[in-house]
Amino acid sequence: MITFKLILSIILAYLIGSIPTSVWIGRMFYGVDVRTKGSKNAGATNTIRVLGYKAGIPVLIFDVLKGWFAVYIATYFWDGSLTFPDLLDLKIILAIAAVLGHVFPVYVGFKGGKGIATLLGIGIALYPVAALIVVGIFILVFVFTGYVSLSSIIASVAFPFVDILLLGHDKYITLIILAIAVGVFVPFIHRKNIKRLINKEESKFSFKNKNT
Repeated sequence: MITFKLILSIILAYLIGSIPTSVWIGRMFYGVDVRTKGSKNAGATNTIRVLGYKAGIPVLIFDVLKGWFAVYIATYFWDGSLTFPDLLDLKIILAIAAVLGHVFPVYVGFKGGKGIATLLGIGIALYPVAALIVVGIFILVFVFTGYVSLSSIIASVAFPFVDILLLGHDKYITLIILAIAVGVFVPFIHRKNIKRLINKEESKFSFKNKNT
């Protein structure tokens, strides 16, 4: 039975995910909407590119925490009286709500980021070992290529294989479905980046920071 408590938890997770960290920090402290500069993406990478590390690192940390916290609050909303969902399913539902909030934030006209940092927070909460491994994959690809987008895509595609085949989470169907969904969602939302990568038009990340 879907209850008021369940609906409230989903709304709260969405609102947490919707917090537009990069947009608010850019507007409040720099007078800049990062969605109008650089790659025009409301994420940590573009924030670093446009505003520097002093703005970008807090954005990255907070966006990761959004995903983790959205999963964490499930324990406060679930109890034995709920016939649907069970606790794990509720965590996954709230995780999805948080990512949708980040990509389509209600506070700033439903124009957000790609959700990578928020997905990392969700991974830390639900798949801690797999998340650590794919972070390692991300770092390796980034070191060799310099492309954040390519690193994110390869890490996300590798994620379900790491979780299901390497770590053996094949007994938990909902975790399998979510892992596969991540492997499909991230390349999909990076489809413009993929096109630029193919055409050799994608910008590499630079560690030079003119704002420090």
